[in-house]
Amino acid sequence: MASDKLLLLFKNKNTVFTFKEIALLWQETDINSVKRKISYYVKTKKIFRLRKGIYVKDKDYNKFELATKIYKPSYISFETVLSQSGVIFQFYSQIFVASYLTREIEMDGQKYFYRKIKGSILTDPTGLEYKGTYWIATKERAFLDTLYLNKNYYLDNISVLDKEKILEILPIYKNKSLEKRVKEIYGF
Repeated sequence: MASDKLLLLFKNKNTVFTFKEIALLWQETDINSVKRKISYYVKTKKIFRLRKGIYVKDKDYNKFELATKIYKPSYISFETVLSQSGVIFQFYSQIFVASYLTREIEMDGQKYFYRKIKGSILTDPTGLEYKGTYWIATKERAFLDTLYLNKNYYLDNISVLDKEKILEILPIYKNKSLEKRVKEIYGF
């Protein structure tokens, strides 16, 4: 039944769904049937389409979850994490995401900045936390991600960072100049 399909979406912890996720959740193999049902739900405003292949239950969706579903693999990092954790004092309304490509997009009034990071770093879970529907860098991983891509980045408050965690994460970058910058910042 159609209402059962909708109920499956609303019972799910996700607030954002890709077309593929909906098809898997509904256990549907007929792509055209999935397209018709989704189209009906969008027309009747039971769900909302944000862009091709991406849907939300309602307008109160998780923007971090959306950010990591637009381009996969990806995780929340850089200024978003650094400002939330007090490493930098500048406020950014944009959401910064580590990804396999560099893009700047705006969707539903929110700007998303994707920064390309090497694949071996992007897919390494060291220093990442899973928040149930998306991945986000720890403040130490975001610090290293930022220094990896920006040689002369100004940081307001490194005292909130855990040096031991930084040293645990640092080897995934396999980058001598990053190691040198970290040693200069911390004086070891």
